[in-house]
Amino acid sequence: MGQGLRAARTARGWSQDRLIFEIERYAQRHLTDIASAASLKTYVSEWENGKRSIGERYAAILRPLLGVTDEELRGGAEKVQTQQTDGYDDLLSRIDSAQSISNSMVQTFLDQTELLRTMDRQMGAAGLVDQMAGHLASMEDALTFAVLPSARRPIATALAGASTLAAWQALDAGSVERAWRHYELAKRAAQEADSPLYLAHATGEQAYVLRDAGRPEMAVELIRNAQRTQPERHSPRLKAWLSAAEAELCAAIPHMGDDARRALERAAESLPNGDETRDADMLSIFLNEGHLTRWRGNVLAMLGDGDAMDELYAALRAADSSFVRARSGLHSDLAEAHLARGELEDARNHLQQARLLANRTGSVRYRRRVELLTGRL
Repeated sequence: MGQGLRAARTARGWSQDRLIFEIERYAQRHLTDIASAASLKTYVSEWENGKRSIGERYAAILRPLLGVTDEELRGGAEKVQTQQTDGYDDLLSRIDSAQSISNSMVQTFLDQTELLRTMDRQMGAAGLVDQMAGHLASMEDALTFAVLPSARRPIATALAGASTLAAWQALDAGSVERAWRHYELAKRAAQEADSPLYLAHATGEQAYVLRDAGRPEMAVELIRNAQRTQPERHSPRLKAWLSAAEAELCAAIPHMGDDARRALERAAESLPNGDETRDADMLSIFLNEGHLTRWRGNVLAMLGDGDAMDELYAALRAADSSFVRARSGLHSDLAEAHLARGELEDARNHLQQARLLANRTGSVRYRRRVELLTGRL
């Protein structure tokens, strides 16, 4: 009890006083009645020390503030109990309901995922935890009770894309285990849907969990395995994305610089021409020449290559302002490139911008990177 709250708070770098301030600000924006600041101070202390349980009124505030699920917030100590239902009538009712899901309902699932994806890249994932959990639960429920492959595959495809998004959001919020579980769900759904594109993408993104956990060699092995997953059915844009991801993962390993550069070359060769960023049958990926320029600059900065600076500033000039979290990463890349050249003042300026954007989106992952780079100044 309380360990989950403390872990989520410290992952954001918040003191208890900062958490209280954020609770009050959230309550004002949402016209929610809460206790006084003095009482909240007592509540937070007692919540974290296991002397008081977190009631649903405050849990509904804390989840979007901290970007955690209810189980993570409560440290896994309190489980939601569900009533078991029995009887064939209820089962058949659920099956009939799932069977009646039409293409328009599947499109509704896809539209909801797209809305959550747009909100995520502009505002961050922290405030979307409850919405995303409910969205996944609806699709999982529909898939559980769909019987025939013709009904299951469209739902599974929608679930694969949504689960991969949910996993990346969880990773960004610092919830590593939740991210891993969502990627496993995405891979199972992709296999059910017979979609090697979504399977390869989910596997490729999952490699970043291993990289962030300190297993870069295993991450490279996994991304290469993703590239070998029915490559003849991969779109050119997906091939480019997987190669660029491999380049970034290789760049984290000192002796794999040449591998990283070769992967960048393959990414450039595979990427379709034009400004289009997405494939009609693979909406989970955003990648065009502008995005690849930024990615190439990031990799070159990691390798200490002098060409990184030109690539990164070109990417900054062309960056889509709606990709707020990505801009935090871009400023972090520029800070790293300036640090490699000993240009400390420029590095500080970009780190300041990166920190502001990471705080704006609630990105624990980018905040960690900013702090690591700050430690090198």
